[in-house]
Amino acid sequence: MLSYITWTVEPEIFPNIDWLPVRWYGLMFSFAFFFGYTLMQKMFTHEKINEKWLDSLLVYVMIATIVGARLGHVFFYDWEYYSQNLGEIIMVNKGGLASHGAAIGIILALYFWSKKYSKKSVLWILDRVVIVVTLAAFFIRMGNLFNHEIIGVASDVPWAFIFTKAYVPDPMTPRHPAQLYEALSYLTLFAVMIRQYYRSNWKDRQGFFFGFFLAVLFSIRFCIEFIKENQVEFEADMALNMGQWLSIPAILVGAYFMLKAKKA
Repeated sequence: MLSYITWTVEPEIFPNIDWLPVRWYGLMFSFAFFFGYTLMQKMFTHEKINEKWLDSLLVYVMIATIVGARLGHVFFYDWEYYSQNLGEIIMVNKGGLASHGAAIGIILALYFWSKKYSKKSVLWILDRVVIVVTLAAFFIRMGNLFNHEIIGVASDVPWAFIFTKAYVPDPMTPRHPAQLYEALSYLTLFAVMIRQYYRSNWKDRQGFFFGFFLAVLFSIRFCIEFIKENQVEFEADMALNMGQWLSIPAILVGAYFMLKAKKA
């Protein structure tokens, strides 16, 4: 047992102060938007793009991320419950966000943002926002780590985590830190994408960054799902879990846009 990592971190930043219910997950979520905004500002400056668009872009992406992620969880993972408890759909504080829903929400929001503000193809802004989203995905998965959620299956690898506050029947069982695997993978993907943004012509091939993001990020997600605990009970009888089924079309769409961009 000494070779395992016992993860005892409290989800609350100040667990002994009842009137200050601030969670690490919320802080990571805030970091995602703060650093995302800063990064987009640098990209706009680099390309001499109208920085007045940034505030509206932030609002569109923030709303789309939260609403899309929530509805994604409701409809993709737990509609049986929420169909009988419609009032709880808006209770984001009770947990339940899905990255696939967030992705759909952001794409739709950026389509409408492009129509109203940039007057450019939606692929133009998608090629830039997905770089920021990849960094945000790192912060969100770190938030999951602090929350003792999105945990992996039981494992005896030396770096396995014992998630002492996980909502599972056997929290003292060592497990793969699946959320940490994802976080580090997304951070690596972000490093590759930001380097290519500044040092290659990828951004000039409209749709390539968007396609690369979908194909690679959701391939990572698809693979790591094999060592994750199922999020909902009905996944136990599925050949692939819900996260994997939802990742497949994203990967195919990503491959399509990469190939289309190469021909342009």
